[in-house]
Amino acid sequence: MKPTDEEQLRHAFDVAEGALDNGNHPFGATLVGPDGEVLLEFENGYLPDGDMTAHAERLLATAASKAFEPEELAECTLYSSAEPCAMCAGAIYWAGIGRVVYGLSEARLKTITGNHEENPTLDLPCRTVFAAGQRKVEVVGPMLEDEAAEQHGGVWD
Repeated sequence: MKPTDEEQLRHAFDVAEGALDNGNHPFGATLVGPDGEVLLEFENGYLPDGDMTAHAERLLATAASKAFEPEELAECTLYSSAEPCAMCAGAIYWAGIGRVVYGLSEARLKTITGNHEENPTLDLPCRTVFAAGQRKVEVVGPMLEDEAAEQHGGVWD
């Protein structure tokens, strides 16, 4: 039986926990094919280099665009522990990924992180970024938002 969106999203939460265990910010993303198979997974890559662009979703979109044909990616879903920021939404769009499911909204993330120097949250909904494009990207979220928010407890203090 194909896993549900909630099950797949919780897997992205597990990837985010792995990022935290590895000393990074708690963000994770997975790419899932139409049959429910996890094709790629990435955690936040801020450390060791302090790369502010190494968001899990951006890293995943870059790898996906190199590994799969656009027709394949159009049938895939990117599951993310948090809503893709404007940068990541752009990368997802350009990679051609057809669907996004996320946990924590950018708006709520901003209330958690405040103006933390390592995450000056860009509160621009991914739906707004995708709506500006010529290709449809289906968006589901926020989903399991309280669960997603728990991963950030104490991280941004």
